[in-house]
Amino acid sequence: MKQREKKELDTSVQGIIIREMISHVTSEHMIGQKIKNGELRKKLVEPVWNVPDGFLLTEIKMEQFEMEWLEPESCTSDRVLLQLHGGGYVGAMRNAYRNFAVVYSELGHGMPVLSIDYRVAPENPYPAALEDAVCAYRWLLQKGYSGSQILVAGDSAGGGLVMALTMYLRDHHEELPAGLIAMSPWTDLTSSGESYQTNFEKDPLFGKTKDSLIYNREYVGLEDPKNPYISPLFGDFTDFPPMLIQVGSYEMLLSDSVEVAKKAKSQGVKVRLHVYEGMFHVFQMAMKLMPESRQAWKEAGRFISLFKDET
Repeated sequence: MKQREKKELDTSVQGIIIREMISHVTSEHMIGQKIKNGELRKKLVEPVWNVPDGFLLTEIKMEQFEMEWLEPESCTSDRVLLQLHGGGYVGAMRNAYRNFAVVYSELGHGMPVLSIDYRVAPENPYPAALEDAVCAYRWLLQKGYSGSQILVAGDSAGGGLVMALTMYLRDHHEELPAGLIAMSPWTDLTSSGESYQTNFEKDPLFGKTKDSLIYNREYVGLEDPKNPYISPLFGDFTDFPPMLIQVGSYEMLLSDSVEVAKKAKSQGVKVRLHVYEGMFHVFQMAMKLMPESRQAWKEAGRFISLFKDET
């Protein structure tokens, strides 16, 4: 049996079906291209999110952005998770990330989650998103949390921002978070990784075009895309906390995860890299619909459980 055929057998039937459905939708000329380049997302109007039973949601207005504090009605955990959403630095907060917050809270046995709707490009290019992430992290410290009680998680652009935030905190001698979770992180805005070529035809969300979010330079603006606070791959990971990185093998951004994990490990960081065979960008959004997304969230739960409550 050919190696590729054997690997495909490692992908669930549900995973293959969902991947092919995404590929079918994004291959449609008009709608598909708007999905790939983020235009549809920027225009998307979502219904009001219904807060699940047993949770409380508090909206927090900062000077230049907004945050949402989600916590169980009976909150017993002394840990907290800071969530940085994806969207190519051009997409704002979505209901999907509010659902992520619920899962993170449950995995943390009642841990509150702070999700920030940071400023995005083109109106607000770098360093706006990083500034807002730093502001939110410092807000948690001012609220009484220590770095050892804070986990930071993000997907796609948010996954890269998780690392940029940690680099910034370390470089400015501030308390670092206890651990990082990065799902399909965008860590190389130069698009120089091998998988940008090898997965160009395979990636169902970004493939077969360069008019897509991962080639968008609106966030970079006039800055050097190799700036580590923009592309963490080109930075130093010394003294970083443990990281869990999840990525799909079909992603054009596969190299962004693989190369960061390799570099961080060489600099003494504890890194768990899991490449999910046959999976696409941020496949965790499928939640319970396929074995791979269920496994990914269980893995995230095991990682979170490593950081015990202090009480």
